[in-house]
Amino acid sequence: MKTIGLIGGMSWESTLLYYQQLNEGVKRQLGGLHSAKIVLYSVDFAEIEHMQATGQWALAGQHLAQAGKSIESAGADFIVLCTNTMHKVAEYIEESTNIPLLHIADATGENIIESGIKTIGLLGTAFTMEQPFYKQRLQDKYGLTVLTPMPEERKIIHDIIYQELCMGEVKDTSKKQYQQIMASLVERGAEGIILGCTEITLLVNQDDTSVPIFDTTALHAQKAIELALS
Repeated sequence: MKTIGLIGGMSWESTLLYYQQLNEGVKRQLGGLHSAKIVLYSVDFAEIEHMQATGQWALAGQHLAQAGKSIESAGADFIVLCTNTMHKVAEYIEESTNIPLLHIADATGENIIESGIKTIGLLGTAFTMEQPFYKQRLQDKYGLTVLTPMPEERKIIHDIIYQELCMGEVKDTSKKQYQQIMASLVERGAEGIILGCTEITLLVNQDDTSVPIFDTTALHAQKAIELALS
């Protein structure tokens, strides 16, 4: 079994899901007392969030690249960056390490293509929804048409992620807002919805929309399990 290197803490609420799903997945595959071999580097999210908010992406990239070097030195065979948004600086990690980085958009895009869907709705932080690093990869590499919510809806989604979900708060009122926004994306032609922030799965699931949900946390974790056991 290969050792999975996790760069987590963004937020720890969703990193907890990765740890759980990786171990449960390995146990399902191998049985008995088996669990995943994991090296975890968990950052202080307040520091990363400040870099995001102030546009210090290069500094954030350097910070995460150092985390990548640390888990490589600790024996990881590949890297899983436990966040969608910070894949904006994935290149910093890739250029600073000698082990593969398992890109979350690839794990997601491959699954969407296998489902036969061509037009997909994307929920995530404002950075993920509005900047090209994520959408463009899905468009260029997988030929997908990516729809994002309206500007006022994007603000709602972003604020709920940072002010509630990253703080461990799950509110029914916020769930209803997400349901309405997903319904709006479906009306505009979305055949499925990407939960493009690793915290969103804490709030909504397949029961909350009429179209297929693509949970990036679960898809990323499953791809990591496959690679670890290959």
